[in-house]
Formats: sequence, C-alpha cells, structure tokens
Amino acid sequence: MDWSLLGCASKGHVTYAPDEPELRDRLMAPTAGGTAWRCLRCGAFVTGGQHGSGPVAAAPMVRRGKELRSELILRVFAVERFLRFLIIGVAAYGVWWFKYDQAGIQRAYNNALPAIRALYQDLGFDVSHSKLLVLINHTLTISPRWLTILTIGLPVYAVIELVESIGLWLGQRWGEYFAMVATSIFLPLEVYELAAGRITWLKVATFVINLLLVIYLVWTRRLFGVRGGKAAYEARLRSESVIEAEQAALAAAPPAQPGHGPAPPASARPDTPERPRPDR
Repeated sequence: MDWSLLGCASKGHVTYAPDEPELRDRLMAPTAGGTAWRCLRCGAFVTGGQHGSGPVAAAPMVRRGKELRSELILRVFAVERFLRFLIIGVAAYGVWWFKYDQAGIQRAYNNALPAIRALYQDLGFDVSHSKLLVLINHTLTISPRWLTILTIGLPVYAVIELVESIGLWLGQRWGEYFAMVATSIFLPLEVYELAAGRITWLKVATFVINLLLVIYLVWTRRLFGVRGGKAAYEARLRSESVIEAEQAALAAAPPAQPGHGPAPPASARPDTPERPRPDR
C-alpha cells in the first residue's frame, strides 16, 4: 500500500519552489496544462502552481510512507482519547449534579425503587443479588469528601484526555510528549488495581491500550532521546524527503563545463583512429 498516495488523496499535494535555480528546475516540468511541480509527499508532478517558495532550508518536512501510517495509528489513539473525554465529561457533570442535589436524587430513587424491584421480579432476576442496585446504593451513600474530590478530579481528568486527543490528532511533538507522560502517570495505579484482584475486561483493555500507546510513542517518535531522539527522527524525515533526494542527485551529477554540454557516454563517442606506434 502506497501511504504517500493515500495521504495526498486525503490531504492534497504539497509542492515547493526553492530559490536555488538548479534545484528548482529539477522540481518543475513544463506541460500542456501549465507548469507542473513535484509533490513533496507522493513524488508525482502536478499542475496548479507551487504551494510555497523560498530557500531550500525553509522547505517543509513532509511525512511520507511509513510516517503517514504511523500518523494514522496515532489518530486512532486520538479518537479513543476523545471518547474517553466524552464519557468522563458526562460522569463529571453527573457527579456535580448529584453533589448539589443529593437529597432530591435520593428521594427520587426511593420513590422509584418499588417499581425497579417489581421490574426485576417480572424479568426473573434476584433483586438481592443485583450488582447495579448495590452500586447505586453505594453511590448514594458516598461521603461529601469523596464527592468533592470527584467533582474536581473528573473534570481535570477529562481535560487531560482532551489535550491528549488534540495533540495526537495534530501529530505535534508536544502532544506526543504530553500523551506519553499523562498516560504513564496512571499506569502504576492500573497495575495496582489489577494486582489487587479487581480484574475486569474493561480494566485489562484500558491497561493494554495505555501501555501500547506509551511504548509506541517512545519507540517510533524517539521520545526522551530513545534511538537518537529528536535529531535522529528529523534526520530520517529529511532522508526520505523528495527535495533531499534531488539535492543528492544534483550533487552527484558531474559539473557541466562552460560552453559545453554534459560529456556523452563512452559508447556514444565516435571512434578515433589509433595512432601508429613507432618501430623499435
């Protein structure tokens, strides 16, 4: 699969006209429809003019190939983080509402409890073993101190998840660092929960997703100096750049002599008569 072509299909082509004349000539081609410029992502020549111009040092570093696949993976994590933000945000609103109207909610629940018990019996469930009713009763009797902690903690947690989602979606390095650090902070707590025997499929899935995200970010994005750090990461981006390849080809080409074109290959040169060797 050509990820570069997929990237251009979804984002559009990225072209650039460097100020350096020789390099500029290698990135453009005249066509019947006008001047075509070489896309820095997929490498194809496309018409419509260049998106930017300036010195080659100011050319954008465009992600290509496997980097686009990595960007897609991070966006999947970003969507998962955004869903967490929505869920935690709704929970935070519910806790806030409950904190300031606990008595009213308690009365409403007590009034609805006979109907709930009747519904359980009609469905053939044992009310005394209902985990849902036990959870509701425990929630209604939670202490004001814990309510205050949840009222503050849940919105903060939701904002953290939102910032992670935005940073991962944009593919910014600050977002990758933020997501890695924020996710790592909660890993010890998740390990403790699992080690204490409170194992559920949701906790296991959450732990696995968070652990995979931390490992993936550190390894592929070379965070905290891993595998050469930021310098090595940007060097690899430059090595895969279309402009970098054209610069290397330009540097490797033999210099043309003034007033002469490039020297033809040996096979194309006309044969010259061999000079007679003197008799000895």
